[in-house]
Amino acid sequence: MTTHPNLILAFLFFFLFHFLLISLTHAAGGKWLLLQQNIGISAMHMQLLHNDRVVLFDRTDFGKSNLSLPEGQCRNDPNDTVLKVDCTAHSAEYDAPTNSFRPLMVQTDVWCSSGSVAQDGSLIQTGGFNDGERRVRIFQSCTGCDWKEYDNGLAARRWYATNHILPDGRQIIIGGRRQFNYEFYPKSESSSNVHSLPFLVQTNDPKVENNLYPFVFLNVDGNLFIFANNRAILFDYVKNVVVKTYPQMPGGEPRSYPSTGSAVLLPLKNLQAQFVEAEVLVCGGAPKGSYAKAVNGTFVEALKTCGRIKITDPNPQWVVETMPQARVMGDMTLLPDGTVLIINGAAVGTAGWEFGRNPVLNPVIYRPENAVGSRFEQQNPTTIPRMYHSTAVLLRDGRVLVGGSNPHIYYEFTNVLFPTELRLESFNPDYLDAKYVNLRPKIVAPQSQAKINYGQKLAVRFSVAGTVAPNLVLVTMVAPSFTTHSFSMNQRLLVLAAESVTNVAKSTYQVQVTTPGSGNLAPSGYYLLYVVHQQIPSEGIWVQIL
Repeated sequence: MTTHPNLILAFLFFFLFHFLLISLTHAAGGKWLLLQQNIGISAMHMQLLHNDRVVLFDRTDFGKSNLSLPEGQCRNDPNDTVLKVDCTAHSAEYDAPTNSFRPLMVQTDVWCSSGSVAQDGSLIQTGGFNDGERRVRIFQSCTGCDWKEYDNGLAARRWYATNHILPDGRQIIIGGRRQFNYEFYPKSESSSNVHSLPFLVQTNDPKVENNLYPFVFLNVDGNLFIFANNRAILFDYVKNVVVKTYPQMPGGEPRSYPSTGSAVLLPLKNLQAQFVEAEVLVCGGAPKGSYAKAVNGTFVEALKTCGRIKITDPNPQWVVETMPQARVMGDMTLLPDGTVLIINGAAVGTAGWEFGRNPVLNPVIYRPENAVGSRFEQQNPTTIPRMYHSTAVLLRDGRVLVGGSNPHIYYEFTNVLFPTELRLESFNPDYLDAKYVNLRPKIVAPQSQAKINYGQKLAVRFSVAGTVAPNLVLVTMVAPSFTTHSFSMNQRLLVLAAESVTNVAKSTYQVQVTTPGSGNLAPSGYYLLYVVHQQIPSEGIWVQIL
């Protein structure tokens, strides 16, 4: 029997291609678990609170949801564009430990809004659409609590804005559609007005925008890093002055809504150093013109690149890296081991109604400490497309809660490419695998909900079933994020280096660390604290830094 030479060449090419693909993306990992088949609403916005419950909401003008309000309650809103009287919920509280949920009631439209958690653990949510655009809503993390709404709590309409908690406990609300300014909450006599931000005018693409939901991070010097479209500034919000203008991202492609990429502030380390370094990673998006082409029925491949920049460097430059897959509308979630999960989204198209195609089902782990070219690890795929209006948040036990996806103006479940998605699932990173049970720490002390101070020597006691490698122990603190439209506001991870690790009893150890020294490093509030041993994190405990 003679083998055709072309068949041999084809086989060799196939083998070489798959060998290279595996080498570039490493082995797949992680597991998926369906948590709820139907929570009744689509999780367009999510926030984890310090009672391990996640507040979810979509918008009031989708029409009737699949979740009824309790005890015959109905929302009466004469301004609603779809239903003036609606007896269904558009918000819910998901209890992660018990895998249960209950309906909540929002009175006005929360569509495409923003928020952050205050020092006391309350969720302060701002803006939205229509009669919700200047509302402030507060949700306290207490049993049986519901939303409280305050009319005209904002000085300007805020739709597609970004919020960030500040070192003094206020939050800043930046931008939004046709709002080239910022304001603060809560209000005082000195901060009741809006303040102009010309950078948002400069980054606004006519008729497309490409600068909504700007990526905002608190830098270690107390100024704000603000990225919109394809470039960034360092901004002194107290003096209303641009401190630094960063180079445009190489290629000049837009990364902000609706050319929606995502971004994270990479883990902050060496916190006791005189100068703490900070780096930002921006990934994915859609090329220039993608939105206009999608409107006309042509869907362009998403961007495959990430840009990484040391924002504290005197001469900062972008380093461009390439992801295993193109991705638009992806979410980036900081994991307790210091890695970044890139999840959800599409490979083609852009954000907007019906404008995404080719769902990206495989998440990717990004390892910031690895060498360039070996940082991305492709993970096992989900079976559920998570397109426009999808979300992901870290839970205390290290899982990632994934929900949402509704690329339609209303709830649509049939005869559409990507039906409105009401399922909740979790992605369990590989560090949760049972094979690591002997390495996994369990925090013994302090107890969850402990209060800690700035610059404090903190002893964290933990147990490990197997042998401990003292030089591979560290502690991380993670600020839970308000996540919507592919950006996790207020997300932050601090690495607390082990100053000593001692054996205090059988299989029990104590690691001493120093807590962050100021609110510039860690704004006051609730954080998840983890012990990480040989890259395997414990379950977290809640701490409140004051």
